[in-house]
Amino acid sequence: MNNSTAETQTSSFVPGGRRRHRRTKQSSAGLRRTVVLALAVPVASAALAGPSAFAAGNGTTTTAGGASGGAESADPSDQQMAANLDARVLDQRLGADVSGVVLDADSDETLWDHDGSTALMPASNVKLATATAALTVLGPEHRFTTRVVYGHGTLTLVGGGDRTLSSADLAELAKTAVAGLKKAGLGTVKVAVDDSLFPAPALADGWNDGYYPDTVAPVRALVVDGRGVQDTSIDAGQTFAGLLAQDGVTVSGDVTRGTARHTDVPVAHHRSAPLADIVKKMLKTSDNNIAETLLRMTALGAGRPATFEGGTEVVRHVLSHRYGVSLDNFEIHDGSGLSRTDRVPAATLAQILELLTQPRYAHTLGAILDGLPVAGEAGSTLGPEWGRFDDPHSQCAVGKVQAKTGTLTGAIALSGLTRTDDGEWRVFSFIENGSTAAPNDIKDAMDGLAATVNGCWA
Repeated sequence: MNNSTAETQTSSFVPGGRRRHRRTKQSSAGLRRTVVLALAVPVASAALAGPSAFAAGNGTTTTAGGASGGAESADPSDQQMAANLDARVLDQRLGADVSGVVLDADSDETLWDHDGSTALMPASNVKLATATAALTVLGPEHRFTTRVVYGHGTLTLVGGGDRTLSSADLAELAKTAVAGLKKAGLGTVKVAVDDSLFPAPALADGWNDGYYPDTVAPVRALVVDGRGVQDTSIDAGQTFAGLLAQDGVTVSGDVTRGTARHTDVPVAHHRSAPLADIVKKMLKTSDNNIAETLLRMTALGAGRPATFEGGTEVVRHVLSHRYGVSLDNFEIHDGSGLSRTDRVPAATLAQILELLTQPRYAHTLGAILDGLPVAGEAGSTLGPEWGRFDDPHSQCAVGKVQAKTGTLTGAIALSGLTRTDDGEWRVFSFIENGSTAAPNDIKDAMDGLAATVNGCWA
């Protein structure tokens, strides 16, 4: 965690105007402990502040200098940007249900708002909320541990929520285990897996049957090589058993599921890369499985059950009580955004991203900024292989926009940051639901909006 002074922040979002913040300082000597203790009891303020406003927008747009309280002396370039967005948000490719917000992070003003408080299906933009909570509760240096223990003739592979565990990591665990077995004069062993860290259910509300195991696997505490299979724990155990056999140990019987005993002898362990690196990977490639694992581990870190409900409760608490992000019309049921029952306003996503521009949060949340795909960055979800920022209107923003993508059938989102020519941060969020245009055409229109915020498409 960041050792700088922690702040409890509340805010109210004012479309077309200033976002008022009231900050009360508190001791920083144990922010994580504060979060854990606060979440040990039900949090009444985490209830939805209002019903979902999905498809309830009135189509209004508020721009800088508008009647809603925007800065009367708005910069001419911002006024032009807002005017361009007024016209371009009506692009038929975006459909009728589209929302958007642009914030000036330096002046704390809303430069443009088009139904920004309307809650729409955000797709993978939910990962921004998941990453924020995980880094805040666990800390960017946190590592996940996979263990091997021995007892009663059985080696048990114990899952610790490391969604990045690889076959090479398992090979090192097997090598250490074999050395211990041979030293003890044991040549035959049974193999079991313990994934009891994550209780059922393994599937979230709102996930379509076609999502798993390829788009997302049932959420378990043990997996190897990120494989998309129905039972990742047994699969990992079978890989481990095969590695033991290669090293000369006879594995008796099939791999089974069990629970490690407190009397079992520790044999080997593997620690993951730091959480900051895992978050970067999750955001660059929009990895659904990492997101769902982080949601469970964040719940555990805050003293809550490692369930979808426990994880989303912690996300809500962290966003609202730690950072003062508005939860009006905010409703999530998973950590990845695959749930078709998730609803999040563009205004909320913009507030989350605005945190990344504030130096006091750089240590804790810096991995999110570093992990956001960059327009035109190969290997990310904004790379040329996905056809992003290759439209004549958006090509000018290549290398200038960092943003999280979101794509589901009937929902496309793009939320991120860019800097003006004079180095000022502009934060944006755009979400559309229900457009009948081809997905690639919708994305081209979205990329154009981001290029408009950057100012290169003037």
